[in-house]
Amino acid sequence: MTDDDIKKLRCDTDGLLTYEYMANHIGECEPADMELLIENMSRVDRSGQFLASAARYLNAIDPAAYAPAIKELVSQAIDKDREHAYLPDLLQGLYGEDYQERAQELCACDDNFRRIYKRLFPTTII
Repeated sequence: MTDDDIKKLRCDTDGLLTYEYMANHIGECEPADMELLIENMSRVDRSGQFLASAARYLNAIDPAAYAPAIKELVSQAIDKDREHAYLPDLLQGLYGEDYQERAQELCACDDNFRRIYKRLFPTTII
């Protein structure tokens, strides 16, 4: 990532520019670049929309290779998505269509899953 890229990304107002950069340069991003992209997106994405989209995108590309980035993006999206507009898509996109059948197991081993599940289904006993 060049200094010019960083300057442009610092002008991002909602996370879209950062998300597009990530999508267009995914094969070129070093771990430090990914950290900077996540930090920048988290700074400007007030609703969690682009954080959630980036997590789903990286999960679709290579969930193992991008696991740390996905974990951080999901954590940030949970904090920002107060209206629960993007959390349902994260559950299905990251954990599969059968996530409800595996909810207890997933809650025990994945803190982000547990946090999302508790927000969406607060009266459910897990």
